[in-house]
Amino acid sequence: MEYVIIGNGVAGISAAESIRQLDADGNITMIGDESGLPYCRPMISMVLEGTATPNQLPIRKAKFYDTLNIAPIFGERVTDIDVGSRTVQVGTAQSVAYDRLLIATGADPRPINAQNQELKNISYMRTSLHVANMLQSLAGTRDALVLGGGLVGFKAAYGLLRRGLKVTMLIGSGYPLSLQVDQTAGQMILKELVAQGLKVKVGVEVTAFEGQDKVEAAQISDGSKIACDMVVIGKGVLPALSFVPRDHIEVDLGIMVNAHMQTSNPHVYAAGDVAEYIDVARNSRWVNAIWPEAVSQGRIAGINMAGRPVAYAGSLSRNVIRIFDLDVLTGGLVTPPHENGYEVMSAMHAGRNTYRKMVFCDQRLVGFTMVNDIEQGGVLMALMHHQIPLTIPKEALLDTRFNFKQVMTHGAWAASPKAA
Repeated sequence: MEYVIIGNGVAGISAAESIRQLDADGNITMIGDESGLPYCRPMISMVLEGTATPNQLPIRKAKFYDTLNIAPIFGERVTDIDVGSRTVQVGTAQSVAYDRLLIATGADPRPINAQNQELKNISYMRTSLHVANMLQSLAGTRDALVLGGGLVGFKAAYGLLRRGLKVTMLIGSGYPLSLQVDQTAGQMILKELVAQGLKVKVGVEVTAFEGQDKVEAAQISDGSKIACDMVVIGKGVLPALSFVPRDHIEVDLGIMVNAHMQTSNPHVYAAGDVAEYIDVARNSRWVNAIWPEAVSQGRIAGINMAGRPVAYAGSLSRNVIRIFDLDVLTGGLVTPPHENGYEVMSAMHAGRNTYRKMVFCDQRLVGFTMVNDIEQGGVLMALMHHQIPLTIPKEALLDTRFNFKQVMTHGAWAASPKAA
């Protein structure tokens, strides 16, 4: 059996490990545009801020590829897939045949529409190489401009602030983390960012950069200009699937897969940030580009590729982040559509600087936002993951004394369709 895995991130290596557990003799070829050992992508921001070193990033030992008998092809991107001949084109000169193919290419940074992006000291923050280049540019740098108010944007701003730079954040929406939190939580986060020394402008975008060789300033959509000698673009990500033949493999935002992580072509699978499957809370297709789901999807894909049918239950979005003195935890559908069927409850305690918001559909929790006092987040995630119908008053989930015992006592766990 010829297995080919495109992508050497956590989804790809999880698939390879699952395949090798079930098939000791099949050939595994792994193709990736990044060279070296697989590493923990969420930790690259810690390298930027100086609390971790590059040597701490790898998540597998030095002989990982040799131990699993994986043939690596690194430093190149796949340019085409021929599903008829079952071959993958790597770069311009190499073709690799497959019996089972996994697309685990992850996501690429979302581009921006601004002039003069080729100037030096303008970078994305998606890979360890991006961060290494940023660190090399720190000498003599004073004013950093961070584009984007999402998780990547905040981590970049925090890291550069820790390095002693003056940092300005430009956020296109009305508040930070607009894809992760609601407006109330977003305003709490905005207030905290400003209090900690960040300059934040919302509702604006960069239109162009200025400079001779290196970036020196940015032109803003409101007509203003901001001096800067470093720019980090953190406007989110998009599934990396430009090489996927859409006339043979069904694609929406991500590559559409079934419960076996199989695409519309039976010999091709997809997993991780590039894959689109059912979101448990939304009960609809969604791309949840988060590390834990990439691990799970990679394992499920690998098992199925090796011939053992195993179903994936679906993904569930969640994010936890510490923003200076705020602990923020979100899960599921945070901002529901304006349609019948959703019920929203919230509570704020100004004295403790806490906020809770719960989103319900019928008797099930489908989303939540918590700012501070987030210790019960695991209980709430379990309620959503197992689709447990609540038999206690919904308001109880807003109480910081709520615990899993209350659910068990009222028998909701036994009534859950996924609890068995």
